[in-house]
Amino acid sequence: MLALRGRDMVARKACRVLGIGSAFSSSSHREAVRKTGSSSMLIPFSMKNCFQLLCNRQVPTAGFKKTVKNGFIIHSISNDVYQNLAVEDWIHDHMNLEDKPILFFWRNSPSVVIGRHQNPWQECNLNLMREEGIKLARRRSGGGAVYHDMGNINLTFFTTKKKYDRMENLKLIVRALNAIHPQLDVQATKRFDLLLDGQFKISGTASKIGRTTAYHHCTLLCSTDGTFLSSLLKSPYQGIRSNATASIPSLVKNLLEKDPTLTCEVLMNAVATEYAAYHQTDNHIHLINPTDETLFPGINSKAKELQTWEWIYGKTPKFSINTSFNVLYEQSHLNIKVFIDIKNGKIEICNIEAPDHWLPLEILDKLNSSLVGSKFCPTETTMLTNILLRTCPQDHKLHSKWNILCEKIKGIM
Repeated sequence: MLALRGRDMVARKACRVLGIGSAFSSSSHREAVRKTGSSSMLIPFSMKNCFQLLCNRQVPTAGFKKTVKNGFIIHSISNDVYQNLAVEDWIHDHMNLEDKPILFFWRNSPSVVIGRHQNPWQECNLNLMREEGIKLARRRSGGGAVYHDMGNINLTFFTTKKKYDRMENLKLIVRALNAIHPQLDVQATKRFDLLLDGQFKISGTASKIGRTTAYHHCTLLCSTDGTFLSSLLKSPYQGIRSNATASIPSLVKNLLEKDPTLTCEVLMNAVATEYAAYHQTDNHIHLINPTDETLFPGINSKAKELQTWEWIYGKTPKFSINTSFNVLYEQSHLNIKVFIDIKNGKIEICNIEAPDHWLPLEILDKLNSSLVGSKFCPTETTMLTNILLRTCPQDHKLHSKWNILCEKIKGIM
């Protein structure tokens, strides 16, 4: 019994060192890091097998404690942008990062991520994204819009607010790149970007600073689809007036174009090695599952919130659209004028004007009044316009004009 109590005391002490008592906890489980062969993963454990875990590792207990205390490196097994952004939120909200900095690697399937205070209509081609099935996400940090795919590495540096230092993190990445390719010309800029050969952007930066914790995340272009990147991050919408944070276009280049040996895996291992040396910790990259509620209690609700229309579009700063377009009808070009005010992603003021000899004024008035209060969204507009169409006279020409107008309106959404 005394021996078992002694083991429990050691286990509890180990948990305190890991920060598990407050960070990785639930009512029935605790979490720890276990090395598994050449790769690693985070697994649940009890007080008893925590002690066994310490004994099974072929290093002295004190050394293991010191290693964990000085920080660790994690890598998401998910390629879902919402799940990975949720990990950032969870660690920021729940982890005690005092003397335990964290480096988080994550990659996403094709998606566009905009900053906390950005306007998606102003930043990207939403119509093309819908056609191609590209996800749109709004992160909780500031900064500009970025395109993610499996050729782009995302790195998040978590620290306390006091130790937050973006430039130091970027210098760490530069050292890692030079370690594997000494001739590589990569420099950090005053805007906290990384430039290749003095002109090509290979990394952009954003950050979130909380009351006690902070994180800095950046990209690293390895083999991203440049055609998709340029076409998706170009807005086709005209006449937008907004005070939202605007992205600054830059020339970009993949590191793989400079050296075909610079794969994502090589780059991540190099950064992990440099990070471990800087923080005096081991360079094992521990795999995590961002949907594991035993590891991250409540994380799935965070991921769901990041997917909601209210967060992605509804958090857009107030903006207006003042534009016009021509429609061809029976060999004539007709000018349609559109003025719309949007707040919280919903239409506050709507004034669509068309020649009254082409479309009766009372029908336009119905359209304008019906759109007020609705989401600035093609799906909701389609539903509303279909309902309105049923109230119109059964006139083939009138219905044809109505459909032309509605398609044009949805085209700017």
